[in-house]
Amino acid sequence: MPDQGTMSNATRSETYAPLAAAMTETAEAVSARLSDLIPPVSEPEGRVLDAMRYSALAGGKRLRPFLVTHSAALFHVSPSAALTVAAALEMVHTYSLVHDDLPAMDDDDLRRGRPTCHKQFDEATAILAGDGLLTKAFEVLAGPAAHSDPAVRCELVWELANAAGGHGMVGGQMVDLMAERGHGGVALDVPEITRMHQMKTGRLITFACVAGPIMGKAPARMRACLNAYARDLGLAFQIADDVLDETGSAQDLGKTPGKDAAAGKTTFVSLLGLEGARERARLLSDQALAHLEVFGDEADLLRAVARYVVERKN
Repeated sequence: MPDQGTMSNATRSETYAPLAAAMTETAEAVSARLSDLIPPVSEPEGRVLDAMRYSALAGGKRLRPFLVTHSAALFHVSPSAALTVAAALEMVHTYSLVHDDLPAMDDDDLRRGRPTCHKQFDEATAILAGDGLLTKAFEVLAGPAAHSDPAVRCELVWELANAAGGHGMVGGQMVDLMAERGHGGVALDVPEITRMHQMKTGRLITFACVAGPIMGKAPARMRACLNAYARDLGLAFQIADDVLDETGSAQDLGKTPGKDAAAGKTTFVSLLGLEGARERARLLSDQALAHLEVFGDEADLLRAVARYVVERKN
């Protein structure tokens, strides 16, 4: 494989073509499942359903659903069940984006290349849409379409609730807000920002990767390997995000760049510099790859993801 740091755009496209095709297939499938799970209605509450659909069906990489379906495939889990769990996770992720974009949080007008939910509708509707997506996710996970075994469904609900809550994504968002100038501007060092991103971003990525072994009732060693892979992958993904926020354009990113610097946030780039941050992401990507050795060739697409997250341009 060509050196990742010097890979041309043409070579990058060729190298990641199988991954791109697989991610597109998953994205289309999860969008179809989300559309089925959140149908439009004509009753007065239909406005909030419209806002939920607007945000959930807005596209995006669908990385987390991809990780669910392909971790599940390692253990020969029903593709339909895996897709249902993937859709539930994407609802939680989408709710976090809807709320993250609100004026009280990041105050952003652009998400996935189009107006954010509160700009397209209004702030109150966006808050309710996020609430609706979060609660719908657990309704879906608790249903038989997610798994035939109620004990497995309970474990999935428990794991996702922990990943999304006060000691997970929500807690990480709180730490992130406290580090902004407007909330006291507490400067974070590398261990602190690492912990914050492991909570804010990493916990949902970890759920995506361990959902497969949970559904497949896999041995603890297999689950531990995917948990370690997810830990390094999630942090590499976030560092790459920090780099893109510094170097990307709104057209490439589908959102407003430079927001972190404008808010006075500590980032991996501000702590390590651009090249230092890129090198840290590459190191984490290599570590993630090592955790997949036990799965052999069946994990090749997960290996490609670990390389892709540090090479992506959006």
